[in-house]
Amino acid sequence: MLWNIILWILIGFVVGWLARLVSPRRMPKGFWKTTLVGVVGSVVGGGIANLLELDAKGASPGNFNFWSIVVAVVGAIVVMWILGLLRKGR
Repeated sequence: MLWNIILWILIGFVVGWLARLVSPRRMPKGFWKTTLVGVVGSVVGGGIANLLELDAKGASPGNFNFWSIVVAVVGAIVVMWILGLLRKGR
C-alpha cells in the first residue's frame, strides 16, 4: 500500500514535469503542484482513452508503459488547459 502511494507520487511528478515541458501554457511550479497535475492528468488521460475506446490507460503503478505515459501527459495538458481557463475567468 505505501509502495503504491510512493509510486503514484513519483509517476505523477514525472508526468506533470513532462506535461510542463511540452505544454505552451505556464503552470505554477513546485513539486506538489506538479505531482498533483500529473496524478489528476493520468486519471483524466485514462478516462479520455477509455471514452475513445483506446487500449491505453493512464499511468499507474500496475500499468506503466510508453503509451500509458503518453496518455497521462495528454491528460495532464488537458488539466493544465482547464486550470488556465479557470484562472483567466477570475
